[in-house]
Amino acid sequence: MTGPNFDEFKGDIEAAERQIAREIDPGARALVLAIAVFVLLVTLLLPHAGGARGFDVLVGSDAAVDNAIALPSRVFAWFALVFGVGFSMLALLTRRWTMAWIALAGSTVTMFLGLLAVWSRQTVADPHPGPGIGLVLAWFASIVLAYHWARVVLTRTALQLATEERRRAVAAERNRKGLLDTFGDDDGTPRPSAG
Repeated sequence: MTGPNFDEFKGDIEAAERQIAREIDPGARALVLAIAVFVLLVTLLLPHAGGARGFDVLVGSDAAVDNAIALPSRVFAWFALVFGVGFSMLALLTRRWTMAWIALAGSTVTMFLGLLAVWSRQTVADPHPGPGIGLVLAWFASIVLAYHWARVVLTRTALQLATEERRRAVAAERNRKGLLDTFGDDDGTPRPSAG
């Protein structure tokens, strides 16, 4: 009786390794990320400037026009919604590296847009109000998201590192065997072809 032929399972093992390499494990950071996403959603209900709430800034309502909401605030609100909320939720739900990278890149840009939005509200002409609590909270939430997405994306688990190392060793072994089949052993004698 012969043992199992592991060559039959090689494809399944390699597919599982590739699957593990494409996934993230945010661990306890998932809760922090989820809270930051929730805070961003709440800021849509809070005033960004005067009587203009975050939702007003997004849609450009009369309240946003009356409070002289400028382009930086609108762009920041849309980036916060798309990347801070949308892609962050997708990344947390799917646990895909690709979504986490997009959430990281978008949150980083959103963080700088938030700085620009707050600054532009502080330099607006006198009859118009400065930055509201919603704008400031959204900016801080985007900073938290960018920081924690960077930590999640740049941190590899021990299993991912071991899988990556094993995949490299298998590829190196295949290359070595291929070279030996092509060029022969150390003594210069070519090996007979297998086919």
